Amino acid sequence: MAQLSDLIIGHPEVASFKELVELVEHAGTSGQMFLEFDVKPDYRDTPRNWQWVLEAAFTRGADT
Repeated sequence: MAQLSDLIIGHPEVASFKELVELVEHAGTSGQMFLEFDVKPDYRDTPRNWQWVLEAAFTRGADT
């Protein structure tokens, strides 16, 4: 299981929500089965529906 906090802490080069979405897609393709939202991303461009966006990105990544 991937935790969102681990992804954010492990990749300090990620500076925007858009970059986080790409990272989450990669986590979906790397064999992770679940993504736990244990923190809210604190990026300037984080949308209100951030959980839905990240869940979709994780699922999309897992399908590719």
